[in-house]
Amino acid sequence: MAIIDSVVTEGKELWQGGKGPSLVTIASGWGLLLGTRMIYPVLLPYFRNSFDLSLTIAGLLITILWLGSAVGQLPGGILADRYSERIVMAGSAVIVGFALILVVTAPSASILFAATGIVGLGQSLYPIARITFLSHMYPDRIGSALGVTMATGDLGQTILPPIAGVLAVMVTWQAGLSFLIPLLLVVGIGIVVALPVQEQADDGEDTLSAERARLIFSELRESNLGFVTIILILFFLIWQSFTGLYPTYLVEVKGLSSSTAGLLFSTFFAFGVVVKPLAGAAYDRIGMRSALVIVLAGPVVGLGLLPFIEGVWALVGITAIVSTMLGSGAITQSFLANAFSAEIRGTGLGIVRTITAIIGATGPVLFGAIADRGYFDEGYLLLAAVLAVVILLTLRLPKSASG
Repeated sequence: MAIIDSVVTEGKELWQGGKGPSLVTIASGWGLLLGTRMIYPVLLPYFRNSFDLSLTIAGLLITILWLGSAVGQLPGGILADRYSERIVMAGSAVIVGFALILVVTAPSASILFAATGIVGLGQSLYPIARITFLSHMYPDRIGSALGVTMATGDLGQTILPPIAGVLAVMVTWQAGLSFLIPLLLVVGIGIVVALPVQEQADDGEDTLSAERARLIFSELRESNLGFVTIILILFFLIWQSFTGLYPTYLVEVKGLSSSTAGLLFSTFFAFGVVVKPLAGAAYDRIGMRSALVIVLAGPVVGLGLLPFIEGVWALVGITAIVSTMLGSGAITQSFLANAFSAEIRGTGLGIVRTITAIIGATGPVLFGAIADRGYFDEGYLLLAAVLAVVILLTLRLPKSASG
């Protein structure tokens, strides 16, 4: 009961002062964009059949998506610092909507890959602008605010992939993406309308100046950011490898139908709807180190047991255990939002997230190559081992590493 009361109180604090509509709009856009991205793993078996892709090449498609989602984060952060986060987020949704038109009409694998890269690039403009906007709006509750938006992201990842899977079975895989196009355009317009107009940065200030770069890297050296960046790189490798090929693994190794695999994949994100707000609140209260260890301990066990588990309900249980790692995003991104000074927050976040996401994006293609050689199960044992290393590194952070 105390937990429920705490959640209600936190919700009221986030809503008050006229901030609620902006928070809901930002969270809705994030949920739609993440749901769009996570439809790809569900449709991967259809892409393989339609374009005759091996597991390695299918993994490369997911890697292209993640690379696109990485390379635009630095430009997105620079634009968020210098111009309007509102316009950056709206543009992100619109770009993804138009890119999906190219995906569903792709006549060849090369066009599919190019259009998928644009989907990722458009999506990459959103996250930094979202974080910097919320950090201004909720300077004392950034963990809770990010936890809410990230939980909405998981809601999108829970709801949209099963819809896409059903449409793919009943109609065609193209229908599994086409229904998102008008929704993305509506969200883009809604962001422009609902969010307050912001003042632009001083035109005399060079966002890319040498002095600005010196300040950013000085803050990287003087905080725990460098160490946290290493942790994030390893985590992104695990996260993107797991999510990129998990539905395919459930179909090809565990023998589930595509629709059942898609539903189980969505269950993974459904747990995140609960986990992420709690993780964000835990960051605000007990700091990064303790909160991060708590959310990552269970997934080590879950990933290690996954190859030995059979049956739908047993897989549901393992998926629930692994899903607690979804809380890490609310923790690490809150830390990053607090680690940089306000004037360089967007650019600094863009640098760190771009570096970590680009390296992490290699995970799906590497994992696909392992699976192609008959070591799909062993790949999950490797992920468990790497995640154990992440926990050991996290334990080296000071207890007060909360911003």
